[in-house]
Amino acid sequence: MSSVTRIARLTATRNFLKYAENSTSRIRNYIYKEQRHTGLLIHARFQHTETQTNDKDDYHSIIKNTEKTIGESSKHEFQAETRMLLDIVARSLYSEKEVFIRELISNASDALEKFKYIALSESEGQQISDKDRSLEIHISTDKNSRTFTIQDTGIGMTKDELVQNLGIIAKSGSKAFIEQVKQQQATGDNNIIGQFGVGFYSAFMVADKVEVFTRSSKDEHGWKWTSDGTGNYEIQPAEGVSFGTKIILHLKGDCREFADDDTINAIITKYSNFVGSPIYLNGKKANIVQPLWLKDAKSVNNNEHIDFYKFISGSYDVPRYILHYKTDVPLSIAALLYFPEGKPGLFEMSRETESGVALYTKKVLIKNRTDNILPKWLRFVKGVVDSEDIPLNLSRELLQNSNLIRKLRDVLTGRVTKFLIDQLKKDQTEYEKFYQDYGIFIKEGIITNHNQTEKEDAAKLLLFESSHLEPEKKITLSDYITRAKEGRTIFYLAAPSRNLAESSPYYESLKKKQQEVLFCYEPYDELVLMQLQQFQGYKLISVEKDMRDDKAANDLTNLGEDSLKRSEINELSDWLKEKLAGKVMSVNATTRLESHPCVVTVEEMAAARHFIRTQSHGLPEDRRYAILQPQFEINPTHPIIKKMYKLKSSDPELAELLAKQLFANSMVGAGLVEDPRVLLTSMNDLLAKVLDKH
Repeated sequence: MSSVTRIARLTATRNFLKYAENSTSRIRNYIYKEQRHTGLLIHARFQHTETQTNDKDDYHSIIKNTEKTIGESSKHEFQAETRMLLDIVARSLYSEKEVFIRELISNASDALEKFKYIALSESEGQQISDKDRSLEIHISTDKNSRTFTIQDTGIGMTKDELVQNLGIIAKSGSKAFIEQVKQQQATGDNNIIGQFGVGFYSAFMVADKVEVFTRSSKDEHGWKWTSDGTGNYEIQPAEGVSFGTKIILHLKGDCREFADDDTINAIITKYSNFVGSPIYLNGKKANIVQPLWLKDAKSVNNNEHIDFYKFISGSYDVPRYILHYKTDVPLSIAALLYFPEGKPGLFEMSRETESGVALYTKKVLIKNRTDNILPKWLRFVKGVVDSEDIPLNLSRELLQNSNLIRKLRDVLTGRVTKFLIDQLKKDQTEYEKFYQDYGIFIKEGIITNHNQTEKEDAAKLLLFESSHLEPEKKITLSDYITRAKEGRTIFYLAAPSRNLAESSPYYESLKKKQQEVLFCYEPYDELVLMQLQQFQGYKLISVEKDMRDDKAANDLTNLGEDSLKRSEINELSDWLKEKLAGKVMSVNATTRLESHPCVVTVEEMAAARHFIRTQSHGLPEDRRYAILQPQFEINPTHPIIKKMYKLKSSDPELAELLAKQLFANSMVGAGLVEDPRVLLTSMNDLLAKVLDKH
């Protein structure tokens, strides 16, 4: 590999990313705030659509202050290194305090699912009191008393269950319940979210005192559980307790925002909007958007998709493409992914932008923007992925099993790629509009990736014009391969336009052979193909490199009568190498040129051009040529070359000016001159010398 290729490849990725970057944190922060505000506005519109009016009839709350303690209380100590674990939960387990709401709602949802299961059970269902009650979750806030209250109508707890489930950290009632169901070989849907026993204790991140009122159908009265989170708790009988569980958080002074209606509404929308049971906040239904990804794709209409897309993306445009699918192999996945209609903004171009795909498990948000379930180049995709197979850590914020995550990523990336290929085949005109807006992301996926398989998957989505088709008609690399006659090579040529590509000296011989060539017009296209290197077993070769490596073109056995003789060619080549010393590595005659007198070739033209654009500024000329190592290829049949041979004897000064001008012209034609205006001086010198002869 030449020096210029090594240098270019070391810097290509960095410079490509700069090309696609918006680096100002001010813009990022501004857009983030705008997107968050947009999401709240869209959620408000959903609420307006759902309720239509704000009449008093819409108010529904079960939270009432009817509970009263009776009898004596009993004091208990937490088990399992309580003080240390409580400190971990309250201080360092969760990155955001707001997640306590997600955890408490998830626990409430678990309680409802347990009640639903037991109520339907033949053996236990007959013992359930009020088993036809509505299954709901209610939340209320009080700024004046600085309290947050959540109540469910679920299974409730007995005194023993309070001790077992709330007295021992990391003893998950939900997990034990699932194990019990498995042992009974139940066939129902065990839709229990909780998998760890610390979610409840996240309440102590924001509260200096927690009260729990609960009543099981097995008890005649309820119970009150109280703790300040320092290692002890109290349990006391209580009357006036409804079936289910009610939790009251007395908020710390620096957590008073969690007694604010709008704040809680936004957090419910963010984390728990798709929980299966209705959630009411201060008497109004809060989770009004349906989890469309769990529905049958055919049952969701376009308007529902548009509203849901705007809800989860915080955007005002509409989706261009919609990918809605479910699979159980090799992982259980329900995905709903959207491809935006609008052009990408500065914020999306930045690689610092997080993924637009949220990860859920059983309709509970795990991570709003999950970078590791889709590659970075697919960050423009918006949507939801729900997988029950992904294990979670205690805080549900970090994913434990990297192998499973890699498998999920591979499955999703493959499915997205296949979907886009299908769209291309279905309607290429519409796909080309998408490619014009988002093709740069696909190219980024090739340049920044070190995995050849993943690079080739992304490359299936590339589009180019072909020398065998009319202008503006585009094909894929796969299309090229289906028409390949012989050899396993894909040829490409980079040029600013089709006219320049078709008139390129490098294209002459391939055109004569009727060899198909892909034309690259966009910035960095040739770098993308250089980084790709091969596709489905076919090597990707630039026409310039093909010319440089074509040893047969240097065979001067059958030159013809209109060509310089071999001895004259050798003499002229030696003379040119002398006059262009310090600039050319070698001078060769080639049979691949017809209408052009000469060209310059380098080891890797794409890398060389990239080097000139990005790394050659300020380098001395001799150092630049030493890195490029250009090879000067001359056409011994061209009138200019034959005239130069004669001039080197009859007018050496003019011949030297002509030689340098031809070399300079070739460098410009190859795109290896930073500023073509440098040619003006030498061109004027040549013209002045020619005019002196007349």
